Amino acid sequence: MCQLLGMSCNVPTDICFSFAGFQKRGGGTDIHSDGWGIAFFEGKGVRLFVDPQPSAQSPVAEFVRSYPVRSLNVIAHIRKATQGSVALENTHPFMRELWGRYWIFAHNGNLPEFFPELEGPFVPVGDTDSERMFCWLLQRLARRFGRIAPDREAIFSALAEFSGELAGRGIFNYLLSNGDCLFAHCSTNLAYIVRQAPFAVAHLKDEDISVDFSEVTSSSDRVAVIATAPLTDNESWAIMDPGTLWMFHEGIVEASCMTGK
Repeated sequence: MCQLLGMSCNVPTDICFSFAGFQKRGGGTDIHSDGWGIAFFEGKGVRLFVDPQPSAQSPVAEFVRSYPVRSLNVIAHIRKATQGSVALENTHPFMRELWGRYWIFAHNGNLPEFFPELEGPFVPVGDTDSERMFCWLLQRLARRFGRIAPDREAIFSALAEFSGELAGRGIFNYLLSNGDCLFAHCSTNLAYIVRQAPFAVAHLKDEDISVDFSEVTSSSDRVAVIATAPLTDNESWAIMDPGTLWMFHEGIVEASCMTGK
């Protein structure tokens, strides 16, 4: 299965520390070697980097690791292919436009025999179940709400309903963001941590790197990090229950619920 990484903050923050450990899982400390990608929201724009090479050996990943892009919402993905060839067009995260905003999506899992009818701007470019699921979710949102963008609470409620419809169809952990907030669906495995004052030292599991966040943050900073498995070995991560949807906004959990509701 693939690996997911997300970040939600109340002030623009770089993800260099978390990405340093996450990068190693793509063919270094783990077997996910079929490509990787990361997307940073900056205002209405998105910096998107994708590469079909393993992240542990990717020069592009090394560049991203050392390049402190500051963002309020970030989604990253390391791929272990289940459907679709190892190719650039099948590399997550995927991006589409809806209601005048870019949307970013990354998926961990497998949805066999999932071939919904898709049309218009929501037609996949590649041949993965992940991109089909992304297009299906956006198409459902567009049909539900029409031409006027709803608030994030309404989007959350709709995503919980739509995600519940996929229960029993396969595994579909996913991260989704429109730059305003970050939605995380746990089908089997996802964990998160919220870092805020008083800050402490964090140590990565996948690489011997530590950061004292009290030295690089202000007392008002708040950062939520979401990952398939905890990235550090000296912090208490919260494990999400399977079949739940979460909404992160400005570094806090703003809503969570069982899907299908």
